Amino acid sequence: MPEKPASDVTPVATNRRARHDFHVEETFEAGVALTGSEVKSLRGGKASLQDAYAVVKSGEVFLIGAHIPPYPQAFAGQNHEPLRPRKLLLHGAEIRRLIGKTAERGYTLVPLRMYFKRNKVKVEIALAKGKRAYDKREAIARRDAEREMARRRGVVRRRG
Repeated sequence: MPEKPASDVTPVATNRRARHDFHVEETFEAGVALTGSEVKSLRGGKASLQDAYAVVKSGEVFLIGAHIPPYPQAFAGQNHEPLRPRKLLLHGAEIRRLIGKTAERGYTLVPLRMYFKRNKVKVEIALAKGKRAYDKREAIARRDAEREMARRRGVVRRRG
């Protein structure tokens, strides 16, 4: 049986609205401290980063609002809370940088995607600034113009 490549990445969840609602300035890859039932549930590909965000508290980074549903085969008392805060594992220098940047006005930490990398659960978080309504309209107009030009050239690009 052939082995998987070392950089094999298996996606679990993506936050599609993040790039629409925020200007992404910088991204970080963080490990996630999880319980066994959470990992089992993620292996099934079920998670949501829809309303999730990250905060820095007392020198540690936590993922808040990420929904990982209970594992159906777990015993009643051994399952996890679906919306509990989860600690993110980052290097000290990265945490210090995030503390400095999130103290600035307008910056927030937004999770972009959750995935398995070498059998470890990772979250890609972004240091981002919120977009204004006119920025969103501008991005939509630009995307529509690109789509129209591609259509005229005969190239059809589909999201997937």
